[in-house]
Amino acid sequence: MEKIHAIITGVGAYLPDYVLTNEELSRMVDTSDEWIMERIGIKERRIQRERGKATSDMGVEAVRDLFSKTGTKPEEVDLLICATVTPDMRFPATSCLIADKLGIRNAFAFDLSSGCSGFVYALSTAARYVESGRYKKVVLVGAEKMSSMIDYTDRATCPIFGDGAGAVLLEPTTEEYGVLDEVMGTDGCGAKHLHMKAGGSLFPPTHETVDKRWHYVYQEGQAVFKWAVVKMADVAEAVVKRNNLDPSKVWIAPHQANLRIINAVQRRLGVSAEQVMINIDRYGNTTAATIPLLLWEWEKKLKKGDDIVVCAFGAGFSWGAIWLKWAY
Repeated sequence: MEKIHAIITGVGAYLPDYVLTNEELSRMVDTSDEWIMERIGIKERRIQRERGKATSDMGVEAVRDLFSKTGTKPEEVDLLICATVTPDMRFPATSCLIADKLGIRNAFAFDLSSGCSGFVYALSTAARYVESGRYKKVVLVGAEKMSSMIDYTDRATCPIFGDGAGAVLLEPTTEEYGVLDEVMGTDGCGAKHLHMKAGGSLFPPTHETVDKRWHYVYQEGQAVFKWAVVKMADVAEAVVKRNNLDPSKVWIAPHQANLRIINAVQRRLGVSAEQVMINIDRYGNTTAATIPLLLWEWEKKLKKGDDIVVCAFGAGFSWGAIWLKWAY
């Protein structure tokens, strides 16, 4: 029996209209365009400011874009996975809300929460369902309203994050395309360096947790940076080497957390700047949405058979890389 692989057959995206620039941020908190560009590499980011609109609404628009490009109908979808750390509510899953708003009735749906590694972990998960032979059309969404959990008085975190959503369609093939290999890792010691302290079962919401500002992202930037530089480069290099990929011909689709981290991965792999997908300057860190947004922007440049190494590092700590051979 021929082996089934999961291929991406389309990409959709959604970005809010509002653009939050460094100049505007500098009027909100003690920072500057020069400081942000030097340390992070972000010029602007998109923010979902429309009242009553949440992560699911951005996910819906990304999937609508995907459906319009691929001709997919809601009733054809077998499974919908949403990678997010900014769900509309603690429950039900944001994937359920996306499915309901789109009229997806013949699928099951669930969320996957793994911070900035979310899309990579979810892509690995979605691929397994397709490879089983039982699921023909799997929609994978990476969507985040990071502005809902960012403290805009904290100069260490507020310049980093933005809002947005991306979606891909996964389908089966017996050809050698799609998700072909992966390397994943986790070390829970990183929890103390990157987390949102309250809102879960350890510290349910109270006046005290709100007053202490525990419902915002907390990050120790230096510790996260050191781990990210090493681990994201490690797994990307491991995927390249064990599959004998030609570094001069591979595309790199790295999580967009910090331009210095991305540049370190580039140097480690020995690839040219032109081979690395970067949009952090315009969108910031959209957490689980960064990688599908990269694929969406680079879709017209990609050719069938192109090798792509998708890699990410995020909360947990968690990290991973996937070798993806483009199928169209």
